[in-house]
Amino acid sequence: MRVYHFTEQPYPDAWIPGAESLRVSLPNVLCDPHKAADLLNRYLDEWVLADELGFDIMVNEHHATATCLSSSCNIVLGILARITSRARLLALGIPLANRPDPLRVAEEMALVDVISRGRLEMGFVKGVPYEVAPANSNPSRMMDRLWEAHDLILKAMTERNGPFSWEGEYFHYRSVNIWPRPYQQPHPPVWITSLNPAGAPAVAERGHVLATFLTGLASKKLFDAYRQQFALTHGRPAGCDRFAYLALCAVAASEKEALNRAYEVSSYLRTTAVASEHYAYPPGYMAPQAMIPILRKTKRGHYMVTCRSGKSIDATNAESADLIDAGLLFAGTPDQVYEQIVRFCGEVGGIGHLLLMMQAGHLNSDATTDSMKLFSREVLPRLNEWAASSQVEAA
Repeated sequence: MRVYHFTEQPYPDAWIPGAESLRVSLPNVLCDPHKAADLLNRYLDEWVLADELGFDIMVNEHHATATCLSSSCNIVLGILARITSRARLLALGIPLANRPDPLRVAEEMALVDVISRGRLEMGFVKGVPYEVAPANSNPSRMMDRLWEAHDLILKAMTERNGPFSWEGEYFHYRSVNIWPRPYQQPHPPVWITSLNPAGAPAVAERGHVLATFLTGLASKKLFDAYRQQFALTHGRPAGCDRFAYLALCAVAASEKEALNRAYEVSSYLRTTAVASEHYAYPPGYMAPQAMIPILRKTKRGHYMVTCRSGKSIDATNAESADLIDAGLLFAGTPDQVYEQIVRFCGEVGGIGHLLLMMQAGHLNSDATTDSMKLFSREVLPRLNEWAASSQVEAA
């Protein structure tokens, strides 16, 4: 099992209590660039530590928001490619449907792969609805745009006798011939995210890694949909290396301190969806059949999940015990966290990539790095031993 350290690189001093929106319309006068510099360099230092401790590294990007200072996966990965030595470097993700120039994405990803000497993992995402406006993109048919951009990127990375032209429905290029070409052949591994089972078959057909974020016990239906399509398409079972899951995580020597850290890490759930209503559901972003249950069952900014007990909770204001019970949070002493992860993996049928948000909100560097060190020393070796003996290996 590969375990990734992740933070969204937040700027929590601008999280104004009661704010209508932390995204898109929050004035950037609230951002002190000197403080942002301190934070960004701190987050880079913690990723370097993750590399030294045996973690892999995950980065993402968001736009016009105080919840994530990184506006480019590729810039952050380019830095990490040079200052780390062994970790796999995962971008999860690059919002292809909101990016106007997928050829530039292919060039930058290939460059990162070469600098890192073949440690890149390419994660492509649709992009959150709040960022349709700042991207000046069309919210309809975004998945169609994502798949065309995906096809163009992979062709650009694998074509050896270019240049070639690309005349698609959404993208047009007269001459495609990227330099340098990627270090990994034929191209770096590809990851695609999905939050519901309907999106899984398209990922399975292509054999990519399927990643899901904070979907808890519902991840099993998502992974099962992938397994079914993968077997039909490829004629063999999907290994655990095809599945990735992101959860919140806090480890400490005592359960009390771990839960204090968990409260800070869980601030991600309390802030990530704080956005004005007209940014949250742009017309056409979701299919009508997907929107109906959301509008019926939830209020704006709320995230309803089901616990093992059958209780439905709003994850944006739930207690840590309920978040643990729902599989959104692993928190406690090293023994408790190990047991929670093993239990969850068994419930969803196996995971090859565990993505852990170990820093969020105001959680300071001392607490973050202590949590990372404890996990590395007392959880990671046991997880690797358990996974090697009990999980299905790579397909």
